[in-house]
Amino acid sequence: MKLRVSAVQYHLHTIGSFQQFAAQVTSYVRTAEEFESDFVLFPELFTTQLMSIGRGDGSGEALQIGELPQYTRQYKELFQGLARETGMHLIGGTHIIEENGRLYNTAFLFYPDGRVAEQRKLHITPWEVKGWNMAAGDALQIFDTDKGRIAILVCYDMEFPEIVRMARARGADVIFCPSCTDDRHAFHRVRYTCHARTIENQIYVVATGTVGSLPTVDFMRGNFGQAAIITPNDVPFPPGGLMTAGEINDDMIITGDLDLALLYEVREKGSVTTWRDRRTDLYPDWK
Repeated sequence: MKLRVSAVQYHLHTIGSFQQFAAQVTSYVRTAEEFESDFVLFPELFTTQLMSIGRGDGSGEALQIGELPQYTRQYKELFQGLARETGMHLIGGTHIIEENGRLYNTAFLFYPDGRVAEQRKLHITPWEVKGWNMAAGDALQIFDTDKGRIAILVCYDMEFPEIVRMARARGADVIFCPSCTDDRHAFHRVRYTCHARTIENQIYVVATGTVGSLPTVDFMRGNFGQAAIITPNDVPFPPGGLMTAGEINDDMIITGDLDLALLYEVREKGSVTTWRDRRTDLYPDWK
């Protein structure tokens, strides 16, 4: 089984309406459609761009994070419509939703048939708590698609090997990682751990991040991002485990083909067989 994936390095800039946001999203999706992609990944927190619209009172002030959920319906309708029209699976980065007075940083998977699934971010960074009072999700979701079984783990989640091990144990062959990082240190923490997770679990990881700046939006003024398609580091794959990557901090989209048969091959007879060789007699395994 092969699947083609695209990852968007989404350019954040100040906008004046939801229509401008929709036009930018549509442009990226149409580009991926021209490449006949099966999945399109957007970054974490890219819908914070909607906060730059403000309240329309002429003050020039951005919305606060607690006001972003007012766009949830329009955001979902936009991505549902594009998924249906293009026949692609769209991973709509993450969007902030509100439930019972709590805010959740939530990734959405939009299926071509109109279904919508979600994965809340499980590990919340200190600044998400201090700056935005964000709550953590409490369950790992695994998604079945007609192209294989996948998981979506958001940015900081990839820095915890246990949760990725759980996803692999439950059959995920591809992890999609929408991220948003503000400097080189944060970017490389996520990037290096994505590479580690592919080696430990013999899976693919598709990652991307935001680029550009939202000068009026708190905590979104700096972005350092790059999309990458990351593979296990073994002979059938590229040296260094990097299939392809974007130009750092450029507005662009990358595309690559994932061959699941190669994963199954290296799990059985690779140079190393890290998944099979786990010492579960010494440490707990995930079922």
